[in-house]
Amino acid sequence: MVTATFHFYEELNDFLPPARRRREFSVACAEAATTKHMIEALGVPHTEVELILVNGESVGFDRRLRDQDRVAVYPKFEALDVTPLLRVRERPLRTPQFIADAHLGGLARLLRMAGFDTRYDNGYHDREIAEIAAREARIVLTRDRDLLKLRSITHGCYVRAVHPPEQLREIMVRLDLARSARPFSLCLVCNAPLHPIDKAAVLDRLPPSVRDSQQHFTGRDVCHRVFWQGSHWRRMQQCVADAQAACAAAGAES
Repeated sequence: MVTATFHFYEELNDFLPPARRRREFSVACAEAATTKHMIEALGVPHTEVELILVNGESVGFDRRLRDQDRVAVYPKFEALDVTPLLRVRERPLRTPQFIADAHLGGLARLLRMAGFDTRYDNGYHDREIAEIAAREARIVLTRDRDLLKLRSITHGCYVRAVHPPEQLREIMVRLDLARSARPFSLCLVCNAPLHPIDKAAVLDRLPPSVRDSQQHFTGRDVCHRVFWQGSHWRRMQQCVADAQAACAAAGAES
C-alpha cells in the first residue's frame, strides 16, 4: 500500500473537512494513483489547482504517487499587480467566455450585463456543459464540485459566494476582469450583442412613463427585448461599478 502526506493551501482548504484543513495529513492511496486522482478523491476539483509539489519538485497531474511522498497543493495565484507599469493596450486582447451551470442563472445575467459572453440554460446536463466548454473555449462556473472534476474541463471556477452580486464580484476579482468589462453591450436574456434602436420603431412597446422620459434605447432582434436607462439600469450600473472597485482594491492589496 502507498501512503502519501498532503498539505493544501489557502482557499483549497474550503473543499476539505475541518480536520484536514491547513495542516498535513496522511492518506492511503491506490498503487497506481496519480496526483490528480488523489487530489480529487480528497474533494478538491483539479480546475482549482495551479501548482503541485511532490517532495519539493513541481509535477503535473499525471505524476504517480509513491510511498512516503509529500504533496503540497496550491490554488491559482493572484494576478501580479502591474498597475504601476506601462500597458501597451488600454484593454486586454482577449475577453474570457463563460458557461454557467443551472444554479447560477443570476450570475449569468450579471456577467452578461457586465459584457461577458456567458452561455446559460437550466436544462444543460453536466456532460453537455463540459462539451460546450471544450468546444467553445469557455470557463465553467459552478457550485458543483463534481462537475469541475470531469476530465474534459480544463478551465473552471468554483463559485463560493451565494448571492449573484457577490458572485459577480468574486469572479471579477479572481479573474481580474475589470478592464475587460463592456457594461450593457450584451442582452441579458439571449446573450447576443445589443444595438441602438430608434425610439419610433418601439414606441408601441414602451410604457407611457418611458415614452415621456427616455430617448435612447438598445435591443436585440432575436429576443425582441428593449432596454433603456431607467432605475433598474442604474442599479445594474452600480452593481458593475462595485465589482470593478473590488478588483481595484484587490490589486492594491496584492
